[in-house]
Amino acid sequence: MGDMSNSDFYSKNQRNEANHAADFGCDLMELRSLMELRGSEAVVKIKECYGDTDGLCKRLKTSPTEGLPGTVADLEKRREIFGQNFIPPKKPKTFLQLVWEALQDVTLIILEIAAIISLGLSFYRPPGGETEGCGGTAAGAEDEGEAEAGWIEGAAILLSVVCVVLVTAFNDWSKEKQFRGLQSRIEQEQKFTVVRGSQVIQIPVAEMVVGDIAQVKYGDLLPTDGIFIQGNDLKIDESSLTGESDQVRKSIDKDPMLLSGTHVMEGSGRMLVTAVGVNSQTGIIFTLLGASEVEDEKKDKKVGSTHPPSHPPAATDGAAGANAIDNANASLVNGKMQDGNVESIQNKAKQQDGAAAMEMQPLKSAEGGDGDDKDKKKSNPHKKEKSVLQGKLTKLAVQIGKAGLVMSAITVIILVLYFAIDTFVVNKRQWLPECTPIYIQYFVKFFIIGVTVLVVAVPEGLPLAVTISLAYSVKKMMKDNNLVRHLDACETMGNATAICSDKTGTLTTNRMTVVQAFVGDAHYKEIPDPDGLPAKTLDVLVHAIAINSAYTSKVLPAEKDGGLPRQVGNKTECGLLGFVLDLKRDYQVVRNKIPEEKLYKVYTFNSVRKSMSTVVKLDDGSFRMYSKGASEIILKKCSRILNEAGEPRIFRPRDRDEMVKSVIEPMACDGLRTICIAYRDFPMSPEPEWDNENDIVTDLTCLAVVGIEDPVRPEVPEAIRKCQRAGITVRMVTGDNINTARAIAIKCGIIHPGEDFLCIDGKEFNRRIHNEKGEIEQERIDKIWPKLRVLARSSPTDKHTLVKGIIDSTQVEQRQVVAVTGDGTNDGPALKKADVGFAMGIAGTDVAKEASDIILTDDNFSSIVKAVMWGRNVYDSISKFLQFQLTVNVVAVIVAFTGACITQDSPLKAVQMLWVNLIMDTFASLALATEPPTESLLLRKPYGRNKPLISRTMMKNILGHAVYQLTLIFTLLFAGETMFNIDSGRNAPLHSPPSEHYTIIFNTFVMMQLFNEINARKIHGERNVFDGIFRNPIFCTIVLGTFAIQIVIVQFGGKPFSCSPLQLDQWMWCIFLGFGELVWGQVISSVPTSRLKFLRGAGNLTQKEENQEEELNEDAEEIDHAERELRRGQILWFRGLNRIQTQIEVVNTFKSGASFQGALRRQSSTTSQNQDVTNISSPSHVSLSNALSSPTSTSAAAAGHPRREGIP
Repeated sequence: MGDMSNSDFYSKNQRNEANHAADFGCDLMELRSLMELRGSEAVVKIKECYGDTDGLCKRLKTSPTEGLPGTVADLEKRREIFGQNFIPPKKPKTFLQLVWEALQDVTLIILEIAAIISLGLSFYRPPGGETEGCGGTAAGAEDEGEAEAGWIEGAAILLSVVCVVLVTAFNDWSKEKQFRGLQSRIEQEQKFTVVRGSQVIQIPVAEMVVGDIAQVKYGDLLPTDGIFIQGNDLKIDESSLTGESDQVRKSIDKDPMLLSGTHVMEGSGRMLVTAVGVNSQTGIIFTLLGASEVEDEKKDKKVGSTHPPSHPPAATDGAAGANAIDNANASLVNGKMQDGNVESIQNKAKQQDGAAAMEMQPLKSAEGGDGDDKDKKKSNPHKKEKSVLQGKLTKLAVQIGKAGLVMSAITVIILVLYFAIDTFVVNKRQWLPECTPIYIQYFVKFFIIGVTVLVVAVPEGLPLAVTISLAYSVKKMMKDNNLVRHLDACETMGNATAICSDKTGTLTTNRMTVVQAFVGDAHYKEIPDPDGLPAKTLDVLVHAIAINSAYTSKVLPAEKDGGLPRQVGNKTECGLLGFVLDLKRDYQVVRNKIPEEKLYKVYTFNSVRKSMSTVVKLDDGSFRMYSKGASEIILKKCSRILNEAGEPRIFRPRDRDEMVKSVIEPMACDGLRTICIAYRDFPMSPEPEWDNENDIVTDLTCLAVVGIEDPVRPEVPEAIRKCQRAGITVRMVTGDNINTARAIAIKCGIIHPGEDFLCIDGKEFNRRIHNEKGEIEQERIDKIWPKLRVLARSSPTDKHTLVKGIIDSTQVEQRQVVAVTGDGTNDGPALKKADVGFAMGIAGTDVAKEASDIILTDDNFSSIVKAVMWGRNVYDSISKFLQFQLTVNVVAVIVAFTGACITQDSPLKAVQMLWVNLIMDTFASLALATEPPTESLLLRKPYGRNKPLISRTMMKNILGHAVYQLTLIFTLLFAGETMFNIDSGRNAPLHSPPSEHYTIIFNTFVMMQLFNEINARKIHGERNVFDGIFRNPIFCTIVLGTFAIQIVIVQFGGKPFSCSPLQLDQWMWCIFLGFGELVWGQVISSVPTSRLKFLRGAGNLTQKEENQEEELNEDAEEIDHAERELRRGQILWFRGLNRIQTQIEVVNTFKSGASFQGALRRQSSTTSQNQDVTNISSPSHVSLSNALSSPTSTSAAAAGHPRREGIP
C-alpha cells in the first residue's frame, strides 16, 4: 500500500534529521509547519524566525540570485535531510493477484464447478452388477473397459480453465507494465527551470531539492512547495487545493506561500523551494489518502458487500482528491482533523464538483494500470460521454450474451428432457437409488455441454480486442509524435468530423522573425538600416524591447554553423529581440544594466490585456513605462507618435485610421502579425497609482509597429488536404488579426478563393450568437458554425463557446465529434470540452497538457492526421475481429445446440470449445487488432456516432460464411462416416473413446476458422484479402502457430481433447474444406450488399438513444444496467459482488497515486470548473454515482451537491 511506504519515508527522514539538523539552520518539521501557514500569518512567522526571505535562504545555504552551487554532495545531503521530490507509487499488482482476478470470471467458475463434480463422480464406482438396470447406455460404457478414463474430461476442462486464466492474467500484467512505462516517460519529460550556480537550467522535476531557487512563469504547474522571493504580478489558481476558483495574488509582503499542485495563471517570479515529495502539500494529502485507504479496507470487511463502500472513486483523482480535502485542508495538515475524521473528507469527496469527479480518467488510470482494463473502461466515466465505440460494444455484447444464455438454457433443458423421457418413459425404467450417481453423471455432462454453448456464445474476447488494439495503437502513436493520455481518445479521433486548430506553432513553424517595420513615419518593407533611424528613437526602441519582455526569452547562437539562431522562451518576444540584433544592437547590455530585480512594476501579458507593460525608474527618479501588444489595441491608447526626427507629434483618431489602412492592413494581408511598441513617461512626484491600470496604460507615445512573420509549416497544406478528403472540416481559431488569419488560412488551404465560407473575428462572432438579453443561443451558433472557417482575435471563451456550440448542435443528423488543439493555459476549458483535446508538447503549458487527451510531441498539425488514421484503424480492427468472432459464435452455437438436441451430445466437446474460444478470442484479437493503418483509411468519411458497429457488408460476410461452415459440418456430422468410411461417432455412450468421425468435424471446424481469419482482414468488401498481410508479422505468426498447435492437439491430444489421430488423406480433406473458405469469400463479395434488404446492422446506437442518454439521468442508469450485465469475461452473470470489488480497486488505484508527478498531473486544471460547471458534468458522471451507490445515497449525494442540478 502507498501509505506504508510513505510512513517508512517519514521515519527515515526523522532519523536523518537528528544527525544533520546541525548542517542547516532549520529542519524538516520546522519547514513543514511553516508551509502550513497562509497569508499574513506566514509573513509574520518568516519575520519572527528568519528576519526575511533572505534570512531563510541563508539558513538553507542558498542564494536568492545564484541558487544552489549544485555540487553532487550538497544535493545528496539535501535529499537525505529534506527528502526527494517524489511520492512512492503504489506497488503494482503481482501476477498472482491478477490470476486471482481472472479466476473471478463467472463462466470459468461455473466450468470449474462442473469439472469438479464430473471428476468426483467419475471416481465413484457403484456396487457391482446392479447397474444393468440403469439403462443400456451406461452399460455400454462399462463394457468398453473405459470407465476409469472418465476423469479425463473433468481434468481437461480444469486444465483449459488454467490456460485461459494464465493468458488473461498475462495480458493484464503486460498491459499494466506498458502503462507504467508510459507514465514514467511522461514524468521524465516534465522539467522545471531552476537557478544553480547562477546558471538558469531545466532539470527533471524529481531532481528538485529544498533550497533550490525555481523560476515560475505563466502556465506552470508548481511541482513543490515554496516561498515567493521575487517577481511581478504573480497570480495563482489554488482551486486544486482550496476549491476556491478565484485567482490568488502572491506578493512578498502579503502572501508569499506557493503550494505544489497549484497553477500559475499570470505573471512570473522566483521561489525558494521549501518542501518536496511527501512533505509538500500534495504529498501530505496523498499520505492521508493512503492512510484512509487502510481504514476503508477494514470497513469494507465489516460492511461486507451490502453497498459499495468508500467513495473517493468519484473524486480522489488529483484535483478532486485534493478538493475532497479542501475545507478540511488546514485542519488536516495540522493533524488535528477538526472536521471529524477521514470519513468526513471522503463524504466531501463524494459531493465533489462534477468537473473534478469527471476527471477520474487518464493515464492516471494507467499508472495504477488496474489490471482489469475492461472493467476500468466501463467504470471510469470518461470526462465526456462514454466513447462511441464502447457504447456500441456494450450494447452488442449484451445482445449476444442474452442470446447465448437463452441458447445454453434451451440446450440443457432439451438434453435433460430427452434423456428423462427416453430412459423413464420409453424404456419404462425405475429410478433406483444405486443408479443415482450414474444419472447425475449424465446430468453433469449435459450441464457441461450447456456451459460450453454459453462459453462459445459470449464474446469475452471483445474487451480484450479493444484493449489490445488501443494499447497497440497508443504504443505506435508514440512514434508518430502522439502521446496519448486517455486511451479512448485514440478511438474517438477516428470519428472526428471537425478540428479547431490554433494557428501559431501548429499550422505555422512558431519561428517568429520581424520582416517589416513602421518607424519614424516610414514603412520599411525589410529591416531598416539602423543608421537611417533617429538615434533617440532607436535607443528607446531597443530599451523598450529588451526590458519589456520576459527575461527568460533569449536569442542564442545557432547550435550548428550556418543554422538559425535558437529562440528560447516566448517566440514573439524572441522575434522582437532578433529585430534588435538585426538593428546591430545588443539587448543583453541593456538587461545587464537593468536586471530583473530592478523592474519597478510589470503588467504581464494575459488574454484579456493582449499587451504587456513594464515600468522602470530612471536615474533622475522619474518613471518610464514601456508597452507592447496587439497593434489595434495599443494604437487606441496612443496620443502621440515619434516622427522622422524622433520628436513626438500628436496622433489623432483619424491618423490612427489612416495608419490602420496604410500600414497594419497591408502587413496583415501578407500574413504578418502586427505588434505595436510604445512608451510613456511619468513624473517623480506625485507617484502614480500603479494599481489603477486603466489610467496608467493610456496616453502612450507610439515608437514603432512591426510585422512579424511566422511561416506556415511546409507539411501542413498537404495534411489539411487529407483531412478535408477524409470528411473532416478544419477551422482555424486564433488570437491574431483577421487579415493575418485569413492570409495564413489561404496559404494552408483551409479556405479556397471562391468558396462560400465565413471569416469573422471574436467581436462579430459574439454579436451574432448573443440575443438581445445577452444570452448565447444555440440556434444562432447553428447559423454560423457550418460555414465558419476562421475565427480571429478570439478569446479563450470564444473558443470554448464555439466548440460547445458545434458539439451541442442538432442541425446535422450526426452529432459532430470535435478535436481541438491548444497550447496556452487559457485553452484549458476548450480542450476539456472537446471530444479530443490536443496539447502542444513543446510550446504547451502544463495546464494545457493537463486538460488534454493527446499531447503532440512535435507540435505539428500533420501528427493530428496520423491520430485520425490510428483512430479509424482501431475502429476497423475491432470490426474485423467482430466479423471473425461472430461467424465462429454463430456456427459453434448452432452446431453445439442442434448436435446436442439431435444426437444428445455436442459434436464439439467442452475442451475443444475452449480451444476454439482461445483461438478466436485471445489469438484472433491479437492478430486482427494489430493491423497497421493504411492511407486508404483517410479516403472515406467518418463513420459517425450512429453507424452500426456491424455494417451490412459485415453482416453479409458473417451469415455467408456461417452458411458455408454449417453446411459442411452438418454434412460431416450426418454423412461423414460413409464419406470417409469410418465408424460413426453419433450416440456414443458415456466415457466412450474419441472417434475419428468427431475428430474430423473438430479439425475441419478449426481449419475453416483459420482460413476465415484471413477473410476477416477486410471488412469493406475488398477482393484481395492478402493485401499487406506481410506487413503484419504478428498475424502471420499467430495463424501459423495456431495451425501447428492444432496438429499437435489432433495427433497427440487423445482422450483429454476427445481427439483420435487422423491419416494424411483425412488431414488433406480437412485443410481442403478449410481452404474452401477463401473461395467462398470471393463468392460472397460478388453478391451486392444493396440487394440484401433483410440485412440489418447490429450494435448501433440510434440517434434517439443518444439524445435521451444526454437528457435523462434515468437513461444513464439504464445504460449502466447494460454495463452491469456486461462484465469482464462472460459478462452476463450478475457479478454484484465482483462489480463492487472492481469499483474498490479502481478507487484504490486512484487513491494511492503512482508517483509524484502522477500526483501533480492528477490535479485537474480546474480553471474550467467555474466557467463551465454545467457543461462539463455529463450524464456519465451521474451514472457513475448511480452505479456506485444505492438510490438513496445518490439522492443524498445530490442533496449535498448544490451544483448537481446543473447537469444537462
